[in-house]
Amino acid sequence: MRITVDAQRCVGSGMCVLTAGTVFDQRQDDGKAIVLRPEPPTETQGAVREAVDLCPAAAIALPTDRRP
Repeated sequence: MRITVDAQRCVGSGMCVLTAGTVFDQRQDDGKAIVLRPEPPTETQGAVREAVDLCPAAAIALPTDRRP
């Protein structure tokens, strides 16, 4: 699993950070999400998938995502 965040789509809601704070953070200048651990450990994968589902802008992508 390699996570990416589309900074153009990100609205800075912070849901990813609240859900999987060891994997995501937010830039200080604009609040957009960044990935701290592009290949997170297995024990965090459930939280990462939840963060993907909760992202209001659908800005987080996993290799298995089929979303546009």
